[in-house]
Amino acid sequence: MDGPTDPPCSWVRKVVSPENCEKRPLRSQSSPINPKRDVEVWVGMTVEELARAMAKDIVEIQPSGVNHTSRPICIHCTCWWLEINYYIYEALLNTAFDMDSLEANSHLDEVWIKEVIKKAGMKLRWSKLKQEKVRENKNAVRRPQADPALLTPRFPVVTIMGHVDHGKTTLLDKLRKTQVAAMEVGGITQHIGAFLVSLPSGEKITFLDTPGHAAFSAMRARGAQVTDIVVLVVAADDGVMKQTVESIQHAQEAQVPIVLAINKCDKADADPEKVKKELLAYDVVCEDYGGDVQAVHVSALTGDNLTALAEATVALSEMLELKADPTGPVEGTVIESFTDKGRGPVTTAIIQRGTLRKGSILVAGRSWAKVRLMFDENGRTLNEAYPSMPVGIVGWRDLPSAGDEILEVESEPRAREVVDWRKIEQKEEKDRDDLKVMEEQRKEHQEAHRKAREKYGSLHWKKRSYIKYLERKEQRPLKPKEKAEKDSNVLPIIIKGDVDGSVEAILNLLDTYDASHECELELVHFGLGDISENDVNFAETFDGIIYGFNVGAGKAIQQSAAQKGVKIKLHKIIYHLIEDLQEELSSRLPHRLEEYPIGEACILATFSVTEGKRKVPVAGCRVQKGQLEKQKKFKLIRNGQVIWKGSLTSLKHHKDDVSVIKTGMDCGLILDEEKVEFKVGDEVVCYEENEIPAKTSWDPGF
Repeated sequence: MDGPTDPPCSWVRKVVSPENCEKRPLRSQSSPINPKRDVEVWVGMTVEELARAMAKDIVEIQPSGVNHTSRPICIHCTCWWLEINYYIYEALLNTAFDMDSLEANSHLDEVWIKEVIKKAGMKLRWSKLKQEKVRENKNAVRRPQADPALLTPRFPVVTIMGHVDHGKTTLLDKLRKTQVAAMEVGGITQHIGAFLVSLPSGEKITFLDTPGHAAFSAMRARGAQVTDIVVLVVAADDGVMKQTVESIQHAQEAQVPIVLAINKCDKADADPEKVKKELLAYDVVCEDYGGDVQAVHVSALTGDNLTALAEATVALSEMLELKADPTGPVEGTVIESFTDKGRGPVTTAIIQRGTLRKGSILVAGRSWAKVRLMFDENGRTLNEAYPSMPVGIVGWRDLPSAGDEILEVESEPRAREVVDWRKIEQKEEKDRDDLKVMEEQRKEHQEAHRKAREKYGSLHWKKRSYIKYLERKEQRPLKPKEKAEKDSNVLPIIIKGDVDGSVEAILNLLDTYDASHECELELVHFGLGDISENDVNFAETFDGIIYGFNVGAGKAIQQSAAQKGVKIKLHKIIYHLIEDLQEELSSRLPHRLEEYPIGEACILATFSVTEGKRKVPVAGCRVQKGQLEKQKKFKLIRNGQVIWKGSLTSLKHHKDDVSVIKTGMDCGLILDEEKVEFKVGDEVVCYEENEIPAKTSWDPGF
């Protein structure tokens, strides 16, 4: 059995070229014949690996009359390996396999491996997947539960949650006796804040003030996960709202007890009892109704009954017997992260175990830090941070994400090792996801190829060629005008925000975009910090717009953007940013035409006139409403259905040509389309068309 001398594809030459040739020992004629015609295969094996496996087995089962020792493995002679490569090629030739992509290192799916083995008349034996060398787990993890003897009491972490504008920040402001709300734009919390409040009784409480706006769902969920108690603020004059229900769900999912603060009780239309009854539908049962949820009537504006709210919170924390281990390596959670001009990457964190000190080595997500500076919510420098304390941390090499777990490690090399391990894990996970996508695309390609073969299979070659020509013609390159229209239907944007959570909230809102059929929204880049020259260059390259949230753009950056024709839009309230984006999307949509009626007439008689050698139908009408203007557009309506639209070629009053016929006057009119037949009782409407700006159908939910 001599192999061909002209291989059908380049990979055959590569695999069996002299430099790749192996001087493998071959069995002599007297060697025992292996009766098993099995080929050991595995999922994902390459063409080369399958060729090797099949060649080995075929050599072993050749009849005894063949002199194996006289067959060197080389492309210049008769070669079993070459024969098997040809066999694989021929076995796959008349299948849906993409032969153009066939290479020696091409991975074969299970279906193609089975196809080749079946056509070879052999049996396959599945082996276990080749095990990659298992890497040692270099990750850092939390310590085991501490010895109860080491635990000491800690103050509670309390999250204030509720609907937007129900008074959460004002309530916290009164507790802290500072002006937090005054610094919030529009009185709406834009990102999470962590504050340590000392009560007159000497008790301390860490409060997390989460945004109540619809955009910040993920941030409220994160606040619930690191908290001990949730103070649910509900306005007595407004009742249970959408974000109130969402806050309840976050607390219940995190199994965190709730203290109810019914705010704005100083208002005349306040109805606290209505609030309590509405909450029953969400399994929040107050003590007045036989439940275990404490309800406190307060007024954040006047400060009424805030002491009772604080006492209720402290009493609940005592019942929970909150304790922590202040010794050993630090454990905590990133509440918020942002980039400061002078300090670099900064995080707000809650310490949950251990004591954080200057010089500690921390890892969080895929970033690490050597703590250079710690400060409290008022900017005062701290030397130590104990469990339940909120603390700002400076010294991060990169910016971790809000919600990342903070762990202390023994040294900088160990921190780098952990971060490198996590980056490799992330890359491998991304590769696996990409492989799944590629596999899905390959299957779609094969299915399209199969359908195309079915579509063209029974056609004559001339007919088939003509259809393919028409398809190629439809896929011609776009003309400049068509390309401009297509580009105008895409809006590339760049998002820059002050803190990680704010950008996260904006991206979550962009995920709700469902109007791509109108205008495609393309997120080119997002990040933290003020707008930079790099952002402007990005926007110029993609012809996009930069949206900044709570960030600045220097004079030089604005001048550069103006020179390059790049729009920079800065906002301090999130729904203003989204409204601006909606307007920009709407401006890229084609205007729609609206018809405005000018006059209506009824056809009383029909006749025809002779013009040259042809007869032209004429409608005798009387104007019922408004007026008919010859220069405007007209439509003919019969039984409520529009049967014609166009313009007039003639409008006469008696025998005189006129341009306008007013209400109550008779006229005769001729349409610009002679084939239209008039009937007595038809309605003629004179109208004009005005272009109206279109509005995007995207509804972000608020």
